[in-house]
Amino acid sequence: MSFDIDVTLRRGDFELAVAFQAAPGLTALFGPSGAGKTSVLNMIAGVLKPARGRIAADGQVLFDSAARINLRPEHRRVGYIFQDARLFPHMSVEANLLYGYKLAANAGRYAAPDQVIALLGIAHLLPRQPASLSGGEQQRVAIGRALLSSPRLLLMDEPLASLDDARKQEILPYIERLRDELKIPILYVTHARAEVDRLAAAVIKIEQGRVVAA
Repeated sequence: MSFDIDVTLRRGDFELAVAFQAAPGLTALFGPSGAGKTSVLNMIAGVLKPARGRIAADGQVLFDSAARINLRPEHRRVGYIFQDARLFPHMSVEANLLYGYKLAANAGRYAAPDQVIALLGIAHLLPRQPASLSGGEQQRVAIGRALLSSPRLLLMDEPLASLDDARKQEILPYIERLRDELKIPILYVTHARAEVDRLAAAVIKIEQGRVVAA
């Protein structure tokens, strides 16, 4: 699987113009706050429309301004993990996970619940409610829900930013396992250099809306 993006977007006086490719493994989008990193993820996910350009994942075009292609978010097979877990509070952990699983079409499924639950070490959490989980546990469940939708691309927007140091150290090994065991591109937004050094197989440095190093 591979991923390509070449897009521009203007918001007021700020212009974002980025182009890069990502292979399977973890690619860090690194740079200061306000550089445009999250906007890149939002364009890939389909919740923000570029002014022009092209986005393709695993050989399928998700957006192409010239060809007038703009797939709806639910048709892009993109998993998105935010700073906060955004679990459904009225559902158990197991129900949250199965919600993600039901989003995947049978023909496109590659992630099984038992496999993902073991990968993230969350079997003992299945009957619990999100409110009873620690921040690190909630993020592991959120990652599991995204993986069970069998995405061809996984977006992670500063998933450790809201966690204290102890919870960060708890979840980092699981992100390393995703990087090493999944065969899909993972785009990981951060402005923490320590996370880049530990996790990234490749780095795209973004400053003021431009890729300044790759």
